[in-house]
Amino acid sequence: MRLNGGMTQQALAVVVLAAGQGTRMRSETAKVLHELSGIPLLGHVLATASALQPEHLAVVLRHHRDAVAGVVTDYVPDAILVDQDDIPGTGRALELALAALPSTFAGDVVVMSGDVPLLDSDTIQAVVDHHRSEGSALTLMSTIPEDPTGYGRVIRNDRGDVTGVVEESDANAAEKQITEINSGVYVMNRAHAHAAVAGLTTTNSQGEKYLTDIAKALSSAGQGVSGVLVEDSWLLEGINDRVQLSEAQARLTRMTIRGWQLLGVTVADPASTMIDLSVELAPDVTLLPGVQLKGDTRIDSHATIGPDSTLVDTIVESHATVVRTHSLGAHICEHASVGPFSYLRPGTVVGVEGKVGAFVEVKNSTLARGAKVPHLSYIGDADIGAGTNIGAGAITANYDGETKHRTTIGSQVRTGSHTVFVAPVELGDGSYTAAGAVVRRRVEPGALAMSVAPQRNLEGWVEHNREGSPAAIAAKKAGKSKK
Repeated sequence: MRLNGGMTQQALAVVVLAAGQGTRMRSETAKVLHELSGIPLLGHVLATASALQPEHLAVVLRHHRDAVAGVVTDYVPDAILVDQDDIPGTGRALELALAALPSTFAGDVVVMSGDVPLLDSDTIQAVVDHHRSEGSALTLMSTIPEDPTGYGRVIRNDRGDVTGVVEESDANAAEKQITEINSGVYVMNRAHAHAAVAGLTTTNSQGEKYLTDIAKALSSAGQGVSGVLVEDSWLLEGINDRVQLSEAQARLTRMTIRGWQLLGVTVADPASTMIDLSVELAPDVTLLPGVQLKGDTRIDSHATIGPDSTLVDTIVESHATVVRTHSLGAHICEHASVGPFSYLRPGTVVGVEGKVGAFVEVKNSTLARGAKVPHLSYIGDADIGAGTNIGAGAITANYDGETKHRTTIGSQVRTGSHTVFVAPVELGDGSYTAAGAVVRRRVEPGALAMSVAPQRNLEGWVEHNREGSPAAIAAKKAGKSKK
């Protein structure tokens, strides 16, 4: 393959370091598996690495090995998995990764950290291009943060060439005054890198093979080591604890929302809005305050979501409205309305111009066009026909203690308040139910289903059974006033 100008494209490999324990996260979950905008930290890094179109991508694993490996294979099925041994340090991790690359590979290697999620492929590609144009053996990416504490310092000579990197724990007082830090992102020729890591030792304050030591090793051997200073320090910020995780999430959210706003989405209050990277939004969508859109959610044009709604893996078609609702795996069709205070569970379909109203839970059910469940109801495992209205307080009794059963309600049905449908049961088109009906068998089209029992009033029951209570006193007083 050739570049413009006739230059031959050099081979590229990427090594992602993901073996660290991440103790500062104080979590049973591997650090690189904590999420930003619905994607694991490592998923962000692997997506960036894949965008570089490397010939080979290797990931070094150790702590939480199987869980991390599962994420790697989900994102990059053909990645090379490298297990770090008991010799600690990032230098050892690279040494093992280089050995795992095919012996025929002789190109450049990009080294990335699995906990630096916001670094983009364009920035890395610019560093790769600089590395190749300079003919360096090693190029590192550096930056000048507001506070360099805790980071390795980049050492340069009078000409500005990089002569080494010193970890803060090994730095002297003068070196700690340096503000330029190493980011942990490198580009290096494989042959030079292989020779350099072979000479690494653990004679330092941490007893580890430092990857940073290869800069000094190559410089001392007369090999060119260059550094590219990245102005935007946030691109290179690693995630070591939950404070840094939340700060990265806030930044990514701001960027994500700004991107959607520029594409025609109205976001009334960006500070209270969360949008996963996997979400799809059309122009003229309106998001009101307190909205969270997660997973494979898709919102079509002119839909309004919020306030105070969470949608996960949910489709909302055009001109629909969703107010103060929690939805998981539902499909809300055109011009439908949901909420406030509705709960849509997986398998729910609210048809065109359908309505799911206040304090209604719907699960694995389909509402046809114009069907309405306006208030205070549970609808589970049901099919509701077009134009049907379900009265307040309805319940589909879908579970017999062992098996779920389905309720089928026809079109243009009207059910009275507090109707209970004991599934499996079917109501024909145009049928009615009376208030308080318990429907246990099929209702024919146009029929009225009733559960009729004579009302009994037990005179004096309150005074006899609740003697001395406020109710009994009120009843006694009312009885005297009648006499």
